[in-house]
Amino acid sequence: MALKEYIKGAVEIGRAMGVTLKNLTEKPVTVEYPFEPVPVYPRFRGKHELRRYENGLERCIGCMLCEAACPTGAIYVEAAENDPENPTSPGERYAKIYEINLLRCVFCGDCEEACPTEAIVLGHDFAMANYHRRDFILTKEELLNPQEPNVIIRPE
Repeated sequence: MALKEYIKGAVEIGRAMGVTLKNLTEKPVTVEYPFEPVPVYPRFRGKHELRRYENGLERCIGCMLCEAACPTGAIYVEAAENDPENPTSPGERYAKIYEINLLRCVFCGDCEEACPTEAIVLGHDFAMANYHRRDFILTKEELLNPQEPNVIIRPE
């Protein structure tokens, strides 16, 4: 009985060593994150961004459809009338205040789909760690000037 168990154990050790030797030559899957870019899919939904037109005008026209579409109420928009001499956006109104609470956001993309001017998009930045709760509320200035994420877009 002991000899059978000895042989069975030796076979299992041989299988385990085979798995080890097979994976010994493969590259590690670990990414040294701040030093190497992280590969993400093109449809990855990360931190929000507000976009502008090529002429510098904001795309957001203050319609508040994104706020209405948000299932968690993470978006707050306060619209104001546009100055005809110095317009902020091409419409009659613009977003005077635009805030997104990242602690409430579930990154569903409903705001992106509801926007008629494609002003709000979910970017590829996933590094959103902060020390204070107030830093999780993105203001209009932060949304209009997003940082370049340390990612590479990999094929689907």
